Amino acid sequence: MSASFPTKRLRRLRKSEKMRNLVQEVLFSPNDLICPVFVQEDLKEKSFVKSMPDIVRLPLSDVTKEVQEIRDLKIPAIMLFGIPAHKDDSGTGAFIDDGIVQKAITQVRENFGEDIVIMADVCLCQYTSSGHCGILKGNKIDNDASLKTLASIALSQAKAGVDIVSPSAMMDGQVKAIRQILDENGFTDVGIMSHSAKHRSSFYNPFRDAADCAPQFGDRKTYQVPFTNPREAMREIELDIAEGVDIVMVKPALSYLDLIAETKRTHNIPVAAYSVSGEYALVKGAAQLGWINEADIMSEILYSIKRAGADMIVTYFAKKMAALLNK
Repeated sequence: MSASFPTKRLRRLRKSEKMRNLVQEVLFSPNDLICPVFVQEDLKEKSFVKSMPDIVRLPLSDVTKEVQEIRDLKIPAIMLFGIPAHKDDSGTGAFIDDGIVQKAITQVRENFGEDIVIMADVCLCQYTSSGHCGILKGNKIDNDASLKTLASIALSQAKAGVDIVSPSAMMDGQVKAIRQILDENGFTDVGIMSHSAKHRSSFYNPFRDAADCAPQFGDRKTYQVPFTNPREAMREIELDIAEGVDIVMVKPALSYLDLIAETKRTHNIPVAAYSVSGEYALVKGAAQLGWINEADIMSEILYSIKRAGADMIVTYFAKKMAALLNK
């Protein structure tokens, strides 16, 4: 039997900062962070997102400066989201060679080479007039028609120089369709980080403001995972692994720590977590009212996601967290 109090005193290992650092179990560095970047077509100057304080939509001309700032903070990766000037039923702006994300990828690659990992969102909600993540047939999402379009988006991003495509549409078979078209066209080194367990969540609302992608009718319950169904979420992850995904993602993060932990425990694959816009906005809003210390709450949240098992975290706090860690 192990010793107990007063022989065993756990506070001995907490008595000084140096001692606490020595026995710290969960370590965090800027290398664990992925920074989202919003770039908008035909924008003349950066535009602040009202529901996400300090987050901006950038014109293409500002992307290099933004990525340099991210790189200087030792953050290894960005995730690009595009807002097109025009939308249509087919989401054409998502996969044309001169689309806003394709231009941003090319610009970042030309200016930074291999010095930063370029990830890009593969979805249709920003590009379709319906605001839905797939192609409509009547008032329903046509899963298989959507796969062809998602594959075209991924291919166009690969041609532009992306490192990792990140499908977030939650269409059945999207990883397989994308892996197939990438391999057929010689892009075997382009990775796939799927939003594998993307839940139907109210935590996304500020993002829809940032990316101008709210659905124009209905909702996304027919393709995003119900937050009541953890076994279904795990099945989504298992299917993506079977289809050849390189990194799986749980999204949102903070209310889904159990799924991050279960994924890490069950599967031998890199696990990403997306700490989404609503998580960010709640912290920023409370901090602005003086109710919390923003840096302390930010750190506690991100450490908890890391502790649960995330190997990497997409977060709107990426730059602020990296600056804190670099001190």
